[in-house]
Amino acid sequence: MIVAEGLTKYYGPKLALVDVSLRVGRGEILGLLGPNGAGKTTMMRVLAGYLPPTAGRAEIAGYDITRQALEARRRIGYLPETVPLYPELTVRAYLDFQARLKGVPARRRRERIATVAERTGAADVIDTLIGKLSRGYRQRVGLAQALVHDPPVLILDEPTVGLDPRQIIETRQLIKGLAGEHSVMLSTHILPEVAMTCQRVAIISDGRVVAEDTPDNLTRRLRGADIVELEIRGPQQDVAAALRGLAGVRQVESQSRDGRLRLRVECELGQDLREQLAATVVGRGWGLLELRPVGMSLEEIFLQLTTKEEELSETA
Repeated sequence: MIVAEGLTKYYGPKLALVDVSLRVGRGEILGLLGPNGAGKTTMMRVLAGYLPPTAGRAEIAGYDITRQALEARRRIGYLPETVPLYPELTVRAYLDFQARLKGVPARRRRERIATVAERTGAADVIDTLIGKLSRGYRQRVGLAQALVHDPPVLILDEPTVGLDPRQIIETRQLIKGLAGEHSVMLSTHILPEVAMTCQRVAIISDGRVVAEDTPDNLTRRLRGADIVELEIRGPQQDVAAALRGLAGVRQVESQSRDGRLRLRVECELGQDLREQLAATVVGRGWGLLELRPVGMSLEEIFLQLTTKEEELSETA
């Protein structure tokens, strides 16, 4: 539903986006993750039709954002980082205004306003002046206006910025609930946001996409191995030697504490050795207290990728 190919954007002499290519499938949520100033907002403004690309092309639901700009925009619900609300209007009046702007037929406006207000949690304040709303409710109204014309594509720029913890959780749940019905691209510099909301992540640094995949696949690509941690009751040297002898095991690190062993087993990439590890421990009569696979945290992935990118930029 969203296709970007070689998107590049200059602001005068400053290069903000560099040859960015991305795809978001039908019903998928993609998180655009990067530090402040990485190019996330520029990317979203280009895709939403607010800024023209300097080079490259993009499509929204099959429509070119440059040559078929109006058709592409009709299929986008856009939530900018700062939502343009009118404090003198009630929520109902504002959503009616937005529905008219976005071409919702008169016979469907009341139904759509009620639907999106209920879905975003804004129904409780539907007849309240926007100027009297809290930041959290204003963000809900912003999401409601993005959804009011039922677009197939949603572009959400920092959708939880400025919200309190409870509001963040509610907004994340709302966005996750949109998957399947809408294709969603959201930007954030908050690492848990992506892990808890998105099916795939694209990490952007200095205007370049430095990685794009699921968090699990990024872990495997960067680490080059699968990691399993075990807690065992048994003799340290014998346990470590037995596990090292299994086919597919690359390395075993062990630590003894309070009569228990904590082991970190590095396995060949793509080999699930949990069953063999468990059978070896139990078969030798040792106590298996815990066995679990371990992935890199999103923080580790992010830091490793962006640090590599910065080092390459400095040496170029």
